[in-house]
Amino acid sequence: MKVLNILVRRYLPLDRFDDAVAFHERLIGQKARLRFDYPQYQLKLAGVASILFIAGTEQSLAPFTATHATFLVDDIEAFTAHLPTVGAEVLEPPKPVPTGWNMLARHPDGMLVEYVEHRQKHPADVLPDADGPERIFS
Repeated sequence: MKVLNILVRRYLPLDRFDDAVAFHERLIGQKARLRFDYPQYQLKLAGVASILFIAGTEQSLAPFTATHATFLVDDIEAFTAHLPTVGAEVLEPPKPVPTGWNMLARHPDGMLVEYVEHRQKHPADVLPDADGPERIFS
């Protein structure tokens, strides 16, 4: 069980989506690794490096803006079982989404985090292992 990457969430109106994604692709030097429409929620999403762009109307974005980050994980079911044992609360259990599965959890510090396990994992989505203290989730 491992957190593969942490994505900063950037919420914006639909009319700024394409320009924002293109700017960051040029700035970072990477093309978006994922890009899709999510008609069920009237959203557009794209991922460039460790930024998750989420665009929609003020109304369609409203249910999502309280979520602070997206954690890409290798095994969402394992995290579903583990998070309550370390003081986090699973608010929404895993469900299918266009890229795989997601769930919503509240960490003990109050941070709302979307956990996502991609069906097709991209090698660039994996953070390098750092030398240092043992991780809570290892």
